[in-house]
Amino acid sequence: MENNKGKIVSVKGQVIEVYFDNPPSIHDLLVLEEDRSVAMEVFSSSNTSSFYCLALSITEKVKRGAVVLNTGEPFKFPVGKDLLGRVVNVFGQPYDGGERIKAEKLLPIRAGAKPFRELSAQKSLLETGIKIVDLFVPIIKGGKTGLFGGAGVGKTMLLTEIMHNVLGREKETLSVFAGVGERSREGLELFLTLKQSGDLKSSSLIFGTMGENPTIRFLSAYAATTLTEYYRDELGKNVLFFIDNVFRFAQAGSELSTLMNRLPSEDGYQATLESEMASFHERLVSTNKAFISTIEAIYVPADDLLDHAVQTIIPYLESVVVLSRDIYQEGLLPAIDILSSNSTALDASIVGAEHYKVAVESKKLLKEAQSLERIVSLVGESELSNEDRLKYKRARKLKNFMTQPFYVSEMQKGKKGVYVPVNDTIADVKAIIEGKYDQIDEDKFLYLGSLSQLHEGR
Repeated sequence: MENNKGKIVSVKGQVIEVYFDNPPSIHDLLVLEEDRSVAMEVFSSSNTSSFYCLALSITEKVKRGAVVLNTGEPFKFPVGKDLLGRVVNVFGQPYDGGERIKAEKLLPIRAGAKPFRELSAQKSLLETGIKIVDLFVPIIKGGKTGLFGGAGVGKTMLLTEIMHNVLGREKETLSVFAGVGERSREGLELFLTLKQSGDLKSSSLIFGTMGENPTIRFLSAYAATTLTEYYRDELGKNVLFFIDNVFRFAQAGSELSTLMNRLPSEDGYQATLESEMASFHERLVSTNKAFISTIEAIYVPADDLLDHAVQTIIPYLESVVVLSRDIYQEGLLPAIDILSSNSTALDASIVGAEHYKVAVESKKLLKEAQSLERIVSLVGESELSNEDRLKYKRARKLKNFMTQPFYVSEMQKGKKGVYVPVNDTIADVKAIIEGKYDQIDEDKFLYLGSLSQLHEGR
């Protein structure tokens, strides 16, 4: 057999085992000799002379004994300014009905992390205009933020609102959205939202939706990362990177691992989960040229934050936003659990002394109110001491005030979306916990922008 040729040994779903006399390099691109439109990527070795490959197209034409050719090149993704305002798949083919993409160059979707000397460690805040996020879980510009929650608690809505608010104010910033394993309907809604707001022209969307095979879902995250690195390194642009959903990326890797007959770890996930997460996250870093701010939606199976796939993501994040089903069922949106969420940016040296003091005192008040909740549920609020009743009522007002109408969901409570500067949020929350609004009913605090709306009689 020629040096660049191999023979297919077995086919299992999207995983093809190929025998070689002359072993290929990992991530080399292979094509079927009789039909070069059928491609596959070398993924890992199965033994000393055979390799598992990921099929990049349908496998109907693939059969045992067929000959494949090693191109000696890795799988590449087309990059360039032409991708701004476009929706494409992992091959750079348009999903939006537009013209074919004119790529400036092709870049390998697999790449190593940046050298340490090129990284930037500057810490400044990225204001989102969302009260509960900016006050309690501030986002670091150039850092990574995770939005954790089970099915249907508002992760995608919150991510889209952050995208809308930040892009509307960071005019020189580009955005890349990776839709990994989520519904095509949600992708269409995001596309229409960005088009309506005028932010689509500075955005690129790459989808590997729920209906795609695990190879496409898995590689879509890497393709989007490659484009993000191009915008940062070649164009020198700050980039907002959004991905929905990182858990589906892990899940796709698990499906492929099963097809390769690999022994799973004790919790059922692939043994390579940690290295796969590292190969993805460690490329999304800020350099001396420009920053990449990452916002990740992470599905939490069975609402269990201790799930192993969820836990492998957390070490890469500066800010952890936890969405609660109980809060969502109360009708409080965004349904963020303040006491379970945290951020390394909530530090007086980063956010300022006043911001830090108000956030800490607010969390303390909410924690005390949580301990009073059981007493209230058993014997009623009237049985609390005057001091405890006051704390309980202020905490209820604070929780209600943390709700907010979103631009991306203007049907919510019949109110239009609102952007609230963080300084206004700090001043208003400080007024609530100091008792300046003790005479106003707690229901009046629901879905406001700032407390000035109470004075205006709205």
